[in-house]
Amino acid sequence: MNVLVLNCGSSSVKFQLIATDLELIKQNADKRLAHGLIERIGGAGILTFTAEGKPSKRFAEPVRDHRAAVEMILRWAVGEESGLSGVTSVGDIHAVGHRVVHGGEQFTSSALITDAVLRGIEDCIELAPLHNPANIQGITAARAALGSIPQVAVFDTAFHQTLPEHAYLYALPYQLYRRHRIRRYGFHGTSHRYVAYRYRTLRGIARDATNIITLHLGNGCSIAAIKGGNSIDTSMGFTPLEGLVMGTRSGDLDASIVDLIATKEGLSSREVETLLNKQSGLLGISGLTDDMRELLAEAREHDDRRARLAIEIFCYRARKYIGSYLAAMNGAEAIVFTGGIGENSAEIRDRICSELLWTGLELDAELNSKHGADKGGRISTETSRVAVFVIPTNEELLIARDTVRVVTGTPQRF
Repeated sequence: MNVLVLNCGSSSVKFQLIATDLELIKQNADKRLAHGLIERIGGAGILTFTAEGKPSKRFAEPVRDHRAAVEMILRWAVGEESGLSGVTSVGDIHAVGHRVVHGGEQFTSSALITDAVLRGIEDCIELAPLHNPANIQGITAARAALGSIPQVAVFDTAFHQTLPEHAYLYALPYQLYRRHRIRRYGFHGTSHRYVAYRYRTLRGIARDATNIITLHLGNGCSIAAIKGGNSIDTSMGFTPLEGLVMGTRSGDLDASIVDLIATKEGLSSREVETLLNKQSGLLGISGLTDDMRELLAEAREHDDRRARLAIEIFCYRARKYIGSYLAAMNGAEAIVFTGGIGENSAEIRDRICSELLWTGLELDAELNSKHGADKGGRISTETSRVAVFVIPTNEELLIARDTVRVVTGTPQRF
């Protein structure tokens, strides 16, 4: 089965075309046929298409909207230029899997997209106004281009629906939860779920024996406490703004600061929200960039004080969350790093772990320097009481696999 995986943002579409089925999933032999990205939708688009084993094609072309973007992807995929084996017409694409950011409390697992499911996704727009509308545009674009082939929604929030009530409720008047469903939802669930699956596969342990802390560190960052294979707490909350310091998001802060900023700076609540989401985090502290690679270089080569400060705050916040989750879980057997920073920055992993010696954690410097985003692996010593792993995430593969399971009526593996 050839599954087209779509991840639609407000002005971009990332895609992968993956050949998979139940037998290939069992053998861990799924094959990525192609991937790519269309940016700047609504204007002078930048398109990058790559067929596996071939050089990438990057070019500029106007892209009117998401429907046009999906049509461009399909034309390239079935065209002679891509040269994809077994894909010569849109009929060779058998299903579409969509990343959907917010499923609220309604969706606890991936779902076949029907009119009723689409309405449910629309109902969650107020919970994710920056994300769900774009996801919906991707769904409607794929429907228009591909007709009645099965489409599946895979929700970022679904994995965290196992959070207990005491973890997901805020200490607000309870009627606000009843009226408006104000609670912790958590995000990056597809990534946390995937690396938890890969961890237990690598270790050869059962799902209910999986007790780990997973850190997805990239431009967006989150941490999850996974006990007995279930997410029992996570740092992102009602929105992806809460929790760790991120590229441009502030993470945790005193709620009263919002009103103070609005009053002192003469900003509306929406403008303050934009400041917290787009102008804060590593960018806001450093005043330079939201790219951790550039900050590390500035700190190393120019001893830039604010670059050093941004890095230290980033690592300090991660350590605090690890400590709190170790307490909440009554201990964990491993800490797993993933995401762009988590997979690629040995220095950040070392900075986070170096002050967790009280847990019995011992990082192996050589293994830490070797393991990156290729295959990952264990980076702690054999005698470390808490193991540390790097496991590259693959959300698109999980979306493709869930799509196959939903379409075939096979139980999903969480």
